[in-house]
Amino acid sequence: MKKTEEKPELWKYEHEAFAEGFEVVCGVDEAGRGPLAGPVCAAAVILPPDCEIEGLNDSKKLTDKKRRELYDVITEKAVSYGIAFASHEEIDEINILQATYLAMERAMGQLERKPDLALIDGNRAKDFGLPVRTIVKGDSRSASIAAASILAKVTRDRYMEQMDEQYPQYGFAVHKGYGTKRHYAAIKEAGISPIHRRTFLKNLDEK
Repeated sequence: MKKTEEKPELWKYEHEAFAEGFEVVCGVDEAGRGPLAGPVCAAAVILPPDCEIEGLNDSKKLTDKKRRELYDVITEKAVSYGIAFASHEEIDEINILQATYLAMERAMGQLERKPDLALIDGNRAKDFGLPVRTIVKGDSRSASIAAASILAKVTRDRYMEQMDEQYPQYGFAVHKGYGTKRHYAAIKEAGISPIHRRTFLKNLDEK
């Protein structure tokens, strides 16, 4: 079956870790590093070995509907998961990279089981107090990271939809805070909202 042919590749990094003796492996990813407004969100997920989740993939390659469906499946099947934010104020204070690490640390801190290895999307990470392996494009190459990418993306999207109700003039429900033409036009017309990242808008006059 196609599904069972694809699954071992998505589980490659987890299988390697298990073979080396790691028992509790979590995947970690973030959503919302690039937007002009709102928090950055991170998720950490521990899946049962060889957990079967049909359609699991990088959140960016899925439709919004599919992501939300998979969110429910992942949270139901996961051994444990954590989801956390770093606020727009924290992003402005410590920069987006450090705020991303802060959100990741908070998400891992929510896990009911302490992982002995974290697989993290990207090419760099800080010292989280446990062994870490970074995987470039990990959200499409690791089942655990793919699951984390979906939880982070859906959670942040839902948050921005709530912010749209408070600040409807910006269109947050549509662009989720990213720098679209509509978003820049709204900022010029309505000004900067309380949830905008001031450090991301320093060159606003050039847009």
